[in-house]
Amino acid sequence: MMPRATPAQKQRVETNIPARLDRLPWSRWHTRIITALGTSWLLDGLEVTLVGSLSGVLESKGGLSLTDTQVTGAATTYLAGAVLGALTFGYLTDRLGRRKLFLVTLATYSLATIGTAFSWNLFAFSIFRFFTGFGIGGEYAAINSAVDELIPGRLRGTVDLIVNGTFWLGATIGSFVAMFLLSGYLPRHTGWRYSFGVGGTLGIVVLILRLFVPESPRWLMLRGYEAKAGDVVAEIENRVSKGHPEKLAPPDGDSLKITVRDHTPMKEIFRNMAGDNRQRSILGLVLMVAQAFFFNAVFFSYALIVKTFFHVNNRDLPVHLLPFAIASFLGPLMLGRLFDKIGRKPMITACYGAAGLLLAAVVIPFARGYIGARGLEIWFSIIFFIASSAASAAYLTVSEIFPLEIRAFAIAIFYSLGTSIGGVGAPLLFGYLIATNSKFNVGLGYALGAALMIGGAICERLIGVEAAGRSLESISKPLQSY
Repeated sequence: MMPRATPAQKQRVETNIPARLDRLPWSRWHTRIITALGTSWLLDGLEVTLVGSLSGVLESKGGLSLTDTQVTGAATTYLAGAVLGALTFGYLTDRLGRRKLFLVTLATYSLATIGTAFSWNLFAFSIFRFFTGFGIGGEYAAINSAVDELIPGRLRGTVDLIVNGTFWLGATIGSFVAMFLLSGYLPRHTGWRYSFGVGGTLGIVVLILRLFVPESPRWLMLRGYEAKAGDVVAEIENRVSKGHPEKLAPPDGDSLKITVRDHTPMKEIFRNMAGDNRQRSILGLVLMVAQAFFFNAVFFSYALIVKTFFHVNNRDLPVHLLPFAIASFLGPLMLGRLFDKIGRKPMITACYGAAGLLLAAVVIPFARGYIGARGLEIWFSIIFFIASSAASAAYLTVSEIFPLEIRAFAIAIFYSLGTSIGGVGAPLLFGYLIATNSKFNVGLGYALGAALMIGGAICERLIGVEAAGRSLESISKPLQSY
């Protein structure tokens, strides 16, 4: 057990731990850590794609005999769970540590996903989907904070975008899994159950990998475990340098001076977010709401749209989702480096603006019936190549611009607000719009998504924070610094 500082033991310390972490070269150690942590998004992408691809099966007698409204309602239940999970685990992550919580959140996801495979009716399916989302929501807060605190500052934008982009790698895998399970090799009434079993099993495998990930040294130093933090960093330096830490470049910049505390009072958290960092809070909220509505409106409703308006059969639905997933993964993979090289503000502004304008351009052709399923698929794939980088950049932004002590909770708050307004609202809205059987009505929904993305671009241009190449502590000074 690590000795925790008591109020009588609180002291001021001077540390160069952040500088030691930021000056490290990329290594196999960093790759292993990102592999163990970054799979959160892969699993989430796998989940939502499977549900979207299997919507037709879930509506059949071989599934759970759900209606269109019940399928979109289950998506809302999943997102509602994610909101509550993010807030719950986000607060606990800042208070109890990154490592404890990213083990608990993944275990919650895995068990709930396996439970989904055994659903017997709508109620059971919705409950399991809620707790699956509960675990995934916690993952976003715990993992984003841990990744940012372990990755060198000069590479943080590239790595964050690629890690967040693995959501779409999971979506790609989900499409292939759904294609296999719907191909007729397995009985129709059990194939969809195996798909959820795949997600839960992968989660357990990743959970084992995470047992070897250390606690964030930045969190340890804040909570009074300075000696333990030093030991963790020394071990990282030894691994990165292959046993020759003396050959590493010396830490750059001034040492960080902080006052040790065992937690940050809630009133101080909200005073910082609503007072000192009010403008940054507005930025985070706008970016998160825009991308959440965009993706939940366009991607997660697409299977029902091509089924309703273009009469695509259930077996072919995964084929129509696959190009989106591939394009969305390639976007952050190819554009991510530019967020460190060119800068956050110009790249985020460009990605949000371009995605919004491209979506606006398809509204009239879709509403008037000038574009078919294949044309819509190609156009949306181009949009998602750009928009996926914008969405990843939203998470990058909220994880960078707030103080170290409240990072995970800040991520949780803006993820929850964005998901509640854009994520939960979009499936309900589009479920209703699709049920009207009117392309014009759905087109209006797309127009709203486009307007939100363009609004995000304008907001970033006006009040965005340039964080490229900077240490986390220089972007936002820790509350405990003196």
